[in-house]
Amino acid sequence: MFRVKLLAAVFYVVIALAEELSFFEAESSAPKVEESLSELPLEWSPLETEEQADELAALPEPTPTITVSASIYHPEPGQTDSTPFITADGSRINPKNPKQHRWIAVSRDLHSRWGGEVEFGDSLWVTGISEELDGLYIVRDIMNKRMQRKIDILVGKHDKVMGHWNNVQIARLD
Repeated sequence: MFRVKLLAAVFYVVIALAEELSFFEAESSAPKVEESLSELPLEWSPLETEEQADELAALPEPTPTITVSASIYHPEPGQTDSTPFITADGSRINPKNPKQHRWIAVSRDLHSRWGGEVEFGDSLWVTGISEELDGLYIVRDIMNKRMQRKIDILVGKHDKVMGHWNNVQIARLD
């Protein structure tokens, strides 16, 4: 076994030495970059052509953001209804790790059923909380009617996340 390892090591040294001395280096048929750059005239292209302006005008408008406050909630009867592991849209929460779903509840004024713009299953991009909690969430639940312009992030009872945040930005992804 030692002889095989020694032979392999010698082989790799010979290959490395041959590459260093450029025995295996082939000449490229592509032109040298330095040569092709020196032949090109240096001109600035216009910032925007009519075609590019038309393409930019055809792009959809960016999704508007909504400023809300945010908090967390646990799937337990004191913070939900009598069926804490079933959301308002009928989705079932994993009782062992609710945070893995990345689901949120929205206040009724944000939901389309009560005149808002957000529906069940919509993906929302949330920013302004923390590095751990910012990101993509799916709307699966509704909050009590006394809440206004607010979201609740679903986390587990044993997750070490607590807090209330103001000036949180949400944007619906289409």
